[in-house]
Amino acid sequence: MHSANHWGGSFEIYSGAESTTDDEKSRNIEWDKAALQPQHHHLDETQQSWLLYPQETKKKKYVDLGCVSCSHKALKWTLYAFVFALLVIALPTILAKTLPKHKSKPPPADNYTIALQKALLFFNAQKSGKLPKNNGIPWRGDSGLQDGNGTIDFSKAGLVGGYYDAGDNSKFHFPMAFAMTMLSWSVIEYRQKYEAIGEYQHTRDLIRWGTDYLLLTFNSSASKIDKIYCQVGGSRNGSTLPDDHYCWQRPEDMEYPRPVQVVNGGADLAGEMAAALAAASIVFRDNKAYSEKLAKGAATVYAFARDNGRRRAYSSGNDYIEPYYNSTGYYDEYIWGATWLYYATGNISYIKLATEPGFSKHSKALLSISDLSVPSWDNKLPAAMLLLTRYRLFLNPGYPYEEMLSMYHKKTELNMCSYLQQFNVFNWTKGGMVQLNKGRPQPLQYVANAAFLASLYVDYLNATRVPGFNCGPQFISLDRLRSFAMSQINYILGDNPMKMSYVVGYGTKFPRHVHHRGASIPTDKTRYSCTGGWKWRDSSKPNPHNITGAMVGGPDGFDQFRDVRTNYNFTEPTLAGNAVLAAALVSLTSNGGIGIDKNSIFTAVPPLYPPTPPPPPAWKP
Repeated sequence: MHSANHWGGSFEIYSGAESTTDDEKSRNIEWDKAALQPQHHHLDETQQSWLLYPQETKKKKYVDLGCVSCSHKALKWTLYAFVFALLVIALPTILAKTLPKHKSKPPPADNYTIALQKALLFFNAQKSGKLPKNNGIPWRGDSGLQDGNGTIDFSKAGLVGGYYDAGDNSKFHFPMAFAMTMLSWSVIEYRQKYEAIGEYQHTRDLIRWGTDYLLLTFNSSASKIDKIYCQVGGSRNGSTLPDDHYCWQRPEDMEYPRPVQVVNGGADLAGEMAAALAAASIVFRDNKAYSEKLAKGAATVYAFARDNGRRRAYSSGNDYIEPYYNSTGYYDEYIWGATWLYYATGNISYIKLATEPGFSKHSKALLSISDLSVPSWDNKLPAAMLLLTRYRLFLNPGYPYEEMLSMYHKKTELNMCSYLQQFNVFNWTKGGMVQLNKGRPQPLQYVANAAFLASLYVDYLNATRVPGFNCGPQFISLDRLRSFAMSQINYILGDNPMKMSYVVGYGTKFPRHVHHRGASIPTDKTRYSCTGGWKWRDSSKPNPHNITGAMVGGPDGFDQFRDVRTNYNFTEPTLAGNAVLAAALVSLTSNGGIGIDKNSIFTAVPPLYPPTPPPPPAWKP
C-alpha cells in the first residue's frame, strides 16, 4: 500500500501473511527499513504519530529547549523570575525614562528665609538714579538724575545712583558704604544659602548698585586722590528752606537744590569705603575686570585714609553731617579696611596694618568699655576683631601676628559674653530685647548687628569643632550663643509684647505708617510740592504703599511702639539697619544648609609658610 508522505518522499507498508485480523495486522506491522535508506531521512516524532499506533507514553519531566534541557519545575520558576524582574526592574526603568520629568520641590522656606527675601526688597525701594526695568517696586521711578551735575570734575556721570538712606531723600555715603560691606560679608560667608533661596544674583545686583556709585565719589582711576564726595542732599537742623527734611516729596518729584558735600580729609569715611570695595571685590571674583577695579579703588581710598594730612573725622565741623552720621573715630576703620584689603589682595602690608598694636591702642579696642562692644555703622571694632579672629581660627598664621590676633580673639569672646543677659553688661527690656544703645531711640539696628556677629561666631567655632568658649569661669556652649541671636531676631519678627513684626510686610501685624516719603504719598499722577506733601506726612491714614522689608527704628525701652508716621524714632527705617538685618537672617536660616564657606574669603591670601624645597639631586659617584 502506498501513501503520500507530506513531508517529502514516499514509503511502503507491508503486512505479513500470518496476520488474519485487522488487530493482528496492525500489531504485526513492520517498517521496510530499506525503503527509508539511503535517500530518506528518519521520521521525527510528529511524523511517526500519524503512522504508528498510539503508544502509551509517560509524562515527560523535562523540556527540550534545543541547546538546554530543563525540568518543568525549573522552567516554571525561571518564567516567574523573568516576569518578576520585568515588573520590578524593567517596568519602573522604562516609565522613568518615558514619563515627563518634574524637578523635586525645594524644601519649604523657613521664617528667616521669608523675612530675608522681604528685607532685600527694601534696597530696591531705596534706589536712586535710573532704575532697571526689573526693579520690582511699582511705586518707584527714576530720580536724582541731576545729582552732582556740574560738580564732579573727574566723571561725566556726576553722582547719579546709589541709595537713599532712610525715609528722606538724602544719600549719606558713610553708612551706605557700611551697608555694602555688611551685605558683601554675608554673601561671602553664606553664598550657598543665598543660592538655595534664589537670592544670590539679586543680592549681588544690590551690592553692585552701591559699589558702582561709591566708585563715582572719588577719582577711582587714579592711584592717589585728594578728595571724596561724602553726601548728596540733606539738611541743616532747623532749616525752613526747601531741602530733604523740610520738604515732604517723593524722590521722583524733588525740585529743590541738592547740595553735595566734599571732604579733603576723612580717614573714617575712606576706611569704610575701602572695606566696602575690597569686600565686594571678593564677591565679584568671577568678574575679573570688575573685581580688580574694586580692589584698586579700595587701595586708593585706603591710601587717602592713611595720608598724614587727612587723618580726621569726615563729619567734623560739617553741619550737614554731624547731626545725623557723626563719626567718633577712625582707627576702627583702619583695622576694618586693612583686614578686608588683605583678604581681597593678599598684600601682606595690610595684615601688618590690621594687627598694628598702635591701632589697637588708639581705638581702645582691648579696653573694657561696653559701648565699644556694640557693632554699628560708627563702631567697626567688634566686627573687625571677629574678622581677624577668623584668620586665626582657620589659618593660624603664628608669628609675628599671633600676639595681636590672640588678644583680638579673646576680646571677641568677651564681646559675645557681654551680649548675654546673665552677665548684666547691658539692660534688657521685660519683653526680651537687649538694650545695646542704652535706651536711646532706634534700637533694632544695634540688636540685629550683635545677632549677626554672634551667629557668625557660632558658625566659625562649629567649623573648627570647638564646642564653646569661656566667660570667666563659666563655659558657654554654642547653642547658648545661637539662642541669643535667634531670640533677638525673633523679637524683631514679632516675638515681643506688642506681637508686632517690625519688618514691614512680614506677618500680619506690622507698621503701616512708616516714616518714608515715597511710601506715604500716593502715585496718583499728582506732583505734590515741597509743602503740599505735608498732608500725607500728617495724615492718620496708613501709607498707600507698604515699603516691604523695611525694618523700622523699633520700640522704646518698655517694649512699647507707636505706629506714627511723624515719629521717626519709632517708624523710620535705615539702609545700614536693613543690611545687618539681612546678614543676621541669612546666618540663621536653615535653607541651603548650616555653616559658612570656610575658604573662599582666603583665595587671594598667599601661603603663610615657604614651600617645601625640592629634594636634592641624586648623588653621583
